[in-house]
This record gives sequence, C-alpha cells and structure tokens, in this order.
Amino acid sequence: MAQDAPDNAAVTMKGKLLAGTDAKELHDSEQPAAGPSTGPLQSHTSEAEAAPKYGGHFASADVAFVPQGGEEPPPDFTPYEAEYSETSNGDIISHDPHLNEDGEALYRFLLAQSEKRPKALFHFCGTHTEYRTRLVSSTDSNGNSSTRSESYTETVEDFNFYVDVGQHIVHGPVHWSVPDDTPAYRGNMYKEVDVHAVEHGMHDDVEVGTKRREATKQEIKRARLWHEEQKTRGLPPWVGPGTPLPTRENLNPFQNVLKSSWTLRDWADDYCTSDKLLKEFIYKKKVYGWNISNLTTALTAAVRSAYQHDVRVEFQLSSTSIIVRPDNALSRTLSNNWLLALLWLLLIYPFIWLYKRFGRRGGGQWAVCGGAYALRFWTPVRLPPDPDTRDPPPPFEETGAIVHVGQDAYTFVGMREGEWFEQWEGTVRRAVWCKLTSRTPLTVPDYRPEDAESGVCRSG
Repeated sequence: MAQDAPDNAAVTMKGKLLAGTDAKELHDSEQPAAGPSTGPLQSHTSEAEAAPKYGGHFASADVAFVPQGGEEPPPDFTPYEAEYSETSNGDIISHDPHLNEDGEALYRFLLAQSEKRPKALFHFCGTHTEYRTRLVSSTDSNGNSSTRSESYTETVEDFNFYVDVGQHIVHGPVHWSVPDDTPAYRGNMYKEVDVHAVEHGMHDDVEVGTKRREATKQEIKRARLWHEEQKTRGLPPWVGPGTPLPTRENLNPFQNVLKSSWTLRDWADDYCTSDKLLKEFIYKKKVYGWNISNLTTALTAAVRSAYQHDVRVEFQLSSTSIIVRPDNALSRTLSNNWLLALLWLLLIYPFIWLYKRFGRRGGGQWAVCGGAYALRFWTPVRLPPDPDTRDPPPPFEETGAIVHVGQDAYTFVGMREGEWFEQWEGTVRRAVWCKLTSRTPLTVPDYRPEDAESGVCRSG
C-alpha cells in the first residue's frame, strides 16, 4: 500500500535560484531544463560522487541520443533568492511575492527545487494483542470499598523499522505535464479538461483551438483509478490508461513527456497573471520503475514467514510537493497547520472554504505538472553503423547491456525490484526475528544469515 508521510510544522529556510550566464555554465551547473532532456544518470552509492555521463553507454559521447520534444532551456536570468519553508516531511512551501508575479522566476524556482529527490521508504511494523487482567478498586456511596478483577486487551509492538528505497533512484527529474483530456486543476477549485475544438472542412478537419470545461464525475473517477494503478505498477506519469505492462518504450524518459498543449513556463505565466488571493501552484514529484504492489506482496510474505501476528508493510513517499502560494496573511495562515486546526475548532474554516470555492478572487489550484524520478528505465542508444549489430543479440538485461528491438537499441539502467528483493529478503527476516525498532532507515543489506548477533540484530 502506498501512502505519503504526514505533513507537520514548517521550518523556514532560504533557497537559491541558480542561473548561469551562458549555455556552458548552465550545463556545468546541471541546471535542468523542463521536458525530457534533464538530469544526468545518478550513482547508486553517493550523490556526492560524480555522476556517470550518458556517453559511457555509447561508442562515442558525440552520438548520444538527443530527445525530441520538451522545452527550450530557460534564458539568462538574474540570480534571485526565493524565500520558502520546508515541512517536516520535506515538502517545499513558498509565499515569496516575486514568485507570484514573475513567471520566469516561478519557472526557475520549480526547476531548482525539483533537483531535490523525493524520499522513498518501505515501512515494516508488526504487532500482537495480549489479553490481561487487573484489579480495580472502587468505593460506593456508603463508603464501602471493593475490589474486582477486570479483563482488558493491549496492543504490543514487536518490530518497527524502515528500509531506504530512494537511494536507488538513478535518474530524474524528468519534467512532465498532464494531457489536455485528463481531469486536473487548471486554475479553479474544481478539475477541468481541455477539449480540442475541430472544424470539419470539405477535405480535412482543422483544429481551431481548445475549450476548457469542468470534468465529469466519471472522468474524475477513471483518472483517479488510473493514477492509483500507475503508482502501484510503477508506471511513469506520462503513460496513459490501457498500458498492459511496463515496456522499454514507456519506461523511456527520453521522449516527449510533456502531454499538455501548454509548456511548464506557460502554466507558470498563467498562475502569475491570476489575481486570486488563495491560489496555489503545485508541482508533484513521482517515483516510477518498480511494481510496488507486487513488491509489497512479496515483502509481506517474507515477514509472515518469520512472524505470525498482525503485519503492516507500506511504501511511503515524502518530499513530493513544491507548493507556491500568495504572500498575504490569510494564505500564510492556512499554510500553518496549528492555525488551520484552530480555524476548524472555531468553525471559521468552512466559511473560508466557501470563499475559496465560490469567490471570484477566492482560490484556485494549478496542479498540471511535476517531475518523474526513475528507479529503473530503458534509454535508447544510437550505435555507429556496424554490420555486426544488424542481427539482434541475446536479450541481456544487465545494467549497461544493449538490447535491440526492431531497428532500435536500448540500454537498461537501474535495479529491478526482483533483484532488490533478493538482496533484502534475508535482512528483513532477520530484522523481524530480532524485533528491530528504529526510526533510522536501513541502507545496506545484511549478508550474514549464519550470525544472528551481527548486522541488523546488533542495532535492535
């Protein structure tokens, strides 16, 4: 089961918008451009180490694949420090006034903050119920004391630990956008779709523009079910309904993944031109590549083989949102969880919600784009002309191996969920046996099953 970590109080901090003065500096600083042509491949071991270049997978770096589609790199921009706060679960919230007025500044802010990867953890928890008795003393109205036996139940936690999955993210962010026909918040407090208007001519049909309308309940339900399926099956956010299995083609981030007719910069400009007092721009980070549903089932079975009571295995994501809101007292108040809870207790918030929903200058959401981060993916390769490569080679699937599909060639990057499970299955079982309780996620599997006092058992 996938779930996000809870959102709590915020801690104020500063963030820089980095911008080079020319194309070379932008490349050297790895400033991302919106669209698929973003982010180098990342090392599995440490983010501080130099990331391997794409050219390492090719005969020559000069023949590396250049993706089609996407957006042009942003122009030169004066460095600007945007004020923002970071919540306890890693989400970014900014009320900086300049980000609400300048589309270029907002665009740059989203690109810079998207470089921070989301955190992905597997949470394991096991509990059992114990039936106990206790003596209860009481005194009646006449002052007579009596003692009686009372039965009660108590839930006892046996183990509670985490395993870090986010360390295996090998690529991202890839900036994606929601297709026009998918229900999404496009500036109002209700979900909308963009319908392409077509004029039927004598010989050809000509598209004459788009018309925005409120999404129907059926459209919203279908989209919600598909988003849940995307998450559990590990499909990237640009894959539409009806995809049977993840393939090399749809797990390829080097394609046109901007499905909206507007670019990320267009949406940023649209947000900044709005005069609504309680508007917000939401950029979502999504992790893809692994079938989380199957992996959760396998991990649950591994735990139950060593523990016979109640088990909970959850895939948890945090640091998944970048949110920009206006710089006014009411908007800042609603960003504070304590003040928001007080407004609920005083029954004031329902009136604020009515204003957000129906007021002309009330609220509006822009939630049409985000960043995708791969746990594994296939990337196309342009090989130099060579008669020896015309016949398809054996279907190797190791990292860095090249596989031919028709006239195309792909190389696999990352770790498969099955391989990860094989590495961690024994460690998870031993952590359950040792009744490990720790808030610090495990990052390295324990390969010593014969020594029950080593590895995870020692930290229990």
